[in-house]
Amino acid sequence: MFCFQCEQTAKGTGCTTFGVCGKSPEVATLQDLLIYTLRGISQIALEGRKVGVKDEETDLFISEALFATLTNVNFNPDNIIAYITKAAELRESLKTKVKAAGGKTDFHGAADLVLEKTKEGMLKQGKQVGIKSDSADNPDLQGLHWLLIYGIKGVAAYAYHAYRLGKSDDKVFEFIEQGLAATLDKSLGINDFVGLALKCGGVNIRAMELLDAGNTETYGNPVPTTVPLGTKKGKAILVSGHDLKDLEAILKQTEGKGIYVYTHGEMLPTHGYPKLKKYAHFYGHYGTAWQNQHREFAAFPGPIVMTTNCLQRPQDIYTGSIFTSGPVSWPGVAHIADEDFTLVVQKALAMPGFTEDKEGKTVMVGFARNAVLGVAGAVVDAVKKGHIKHFFLVGGCDGAKPGRSYYTEFVEKAPKDTVVLTLACGKFRFFDKDLGAIDGIPRLLDIGQCNDAYSAVVIAQALAKAFGVGLNELPLSLILSWYEQKAVAILLSLLYLGVKNIRLGPSLPAFITPNVLKVLVDNFNIMPTKTADEDLKAILG
Repeated sequence: MFCFQCEQTAKGTGCTTFGVCGKSPEVATLQDLLIYTLRGISQIALEGRKVGVKDEETDLFISEALFATLTNVNFNPDNIIAYITKAAELRESLKTKVKAAGGKTDFHGAADLVLEKTKEGMLKQGKQVGIKSDSADNPDLQGLHWLLIYGIKGVAAYAYHAYRLGKSDDKVFEFIEQGLAATLDKSLGINDFVGLALKCGGVNIRAMELLDAGNTETYGNPVPTTVPLGTKKGKAILVSGHDLKDLEAILKQTEGKGIYVYTHGEMLPTHGYPKLKKYAHFYGHYGTAWQNQHREFAAFPGPIVMTTNCLQRPQDIYTGSIFTSGPVSWPGVAHIADEDFTLVVQKALAMPGFTEDKEGKTVMVGFARNAVLGVAGAVVDAVKKGHIKHFFLVGGCDGAKPGRSYYTEFVEKAPKDTVVLTLACGKFRFFDKDLGAIDGIPRLLDIGQCNDAYSAVVIAQALAKAFGVGLNELPLSLILSWYEQKAVAILLSLLYLGVKNIRLGPSLPAFITPNVLKVLVDNFNIMPTKTADEDLKAILG
C-alpha cells in the first residue's frame, strides 16, 4: 500500500505497511481501485453532459463513494467492494445512455476496466492503479494530481451532506467529474492543474454554501448557547461525527424514552441550532476530539453513533455498543440504514447510563455567521476604538501527532485585546478556556464544525466590506491545523479567495512537492507554523 492523504502519514512521507489511521493494506488497495473506477465514470459522465445525458444517481454516488475514502471513514473491505461493484454497474449503464445519444465512450483504462469477480482479483487490480502507478512523468505533476483529488474528496463530502438536506447544484457535481477525469488526461500540464486546484477551492465554497443553506433552513440559524460538559443521571446516547440529519432522527426517536442525548467531537456546535435545541433531552457535550475516542468511548455508559468521518478502530470494550451510519463502516460493527435507530435506542435502554448527576464546565457555541454579523456594528466599533486590535482564526483539524499543543499555547498567549475565532475539532485544544470578553464580545467565538467554514468566509468578507478593505488588509490572521481532505478543500478555497499569509501546521502535506510549495509561497506566502511566541511576534510586531 501507499497512502499519504492525511497529515499524520507515516514518517511524513506515506504509509506503506499499515495506515496510521488504522486502514489495512487490503482496504487501502480497494480504495485505490474505487478511486480509479470513479475517475473512469467521470470521463463518461462528462461526455454525457456534452450530449444532454445527466444522471443524478451517478453524480450523487460519485460523491458518496469519494466520501467513503476520506481518512477515518470506511474501513470495511466488503463495503468498499460493494462501492466498486456499483461503480462499474453505473459506468456501463451510463455508457449505454451516452452512446445512444451520440456521445463518445471509447475511453481506455479506468473507463473500460473489467472488474475481477473475486476480492483477490480486485486486490490485484488495485495494486496496479494506486498512487505509485500514477502516469504523470513529473513528481510535481503527480503531486498536483493528488492535491486535486484530495480537494475533490472534501468537496464531495460537503456535497453529500448538503444533498441529504435537499440542497444540490449540478455545477458542483460536474466539477467533481471534471477534476477526476482531468487526472487521466495526459495532455494537461502543471499550470492546468494549478488552475484546477484553485477552481476546486471556488467550487468548494459553493458546496459549503449549499450545506450552510441546508443546515440553517432546516434547523434555523445557530444562536449563542451555553453547553454543559457534565452529565445527567439516566440512560444516554453519544452522537459523534458531523451529520445533523442523523442527530435529528436520534432526537426524535428517543423523545419521551428517558434517554439523554450527548454530542461528541464536531457535533458540539449542533447545540446552537434552534430546532435541535427544542428537544429537552438533548443535554450536553461529552469528551473532546476524535483522536481521544478510545478513552472517551470506553468510559461512556451508553451506545455511540458515528455519523461521518473520524472513526478509529473500535476497542473490544465498546465494539458491541458502537454503531455507524452513512458512508462510515467498520467490519463487525452494526450499521444503521435509512435513519432507523431502533437498535441504538434498544441498546441505550439496556445499558446502565449515568448513575448520578455530574457537574462540569460549560462552553459557548453558536457564533456562526448570522450571530456574529448581528453584532458586526459593535465589533467594528470596538476595532475603531482600539479595544480590539486583532482577530485570529485558529481552526482546523485536531490530531494525535506531537506539535498540536502549539494551538493551545497560541490561544493562551494571544493578547487580551485580540479575539479568537475558531471552527472544526482543532478547537478542542482550547475550547473550554475562559478568555473573557471585550465590550461584551466574547474573546473566543466558536463558529461551528469544519462543515461551517462557509460562515467564517462570510464573516471575513462582511468585515472587509465594513472596513472598506480587502481580505488581506483586515486585522485578521489565519492559524490553521489540518488532518484530512475536507481541510485540503478549505485551504484551496482560501487560496481561491486570494487569502495570503496563512500559517499551516503542524506539518505540511506530503503530497505537496517542494516546487509546488514554492508556487504557494511565492503567490500566497503560505507558511508553516513555528512557535506560538515567534508567530505572535511576527503577526503583531
